Amino acid sequence: MGRAAELARQARWYWSSLMGDNHYARYLEHHGRTHPGEPVLTEREYWKARHHAADRNPQGRCC
Repeated sequence: MGRAAELARQARWYWSSLMGDNHYARYLEHHGRTHPGEPVLTEREYWKARHHAADRNPQGRCC
């Protein structure tokens, strides 16, 4: 893989992480490791719960 392609891949990963595109995938990985056999939230349920938690506890946000 060329240097430009590698830089593009890293920039894409950074932007996806920054925008939250990979949060659900990370949730699935974590849930599979720590809670095997338990039901998994759908992506819609995950984002709904995440936003609800952020509204209940606004200390983690800047505004």
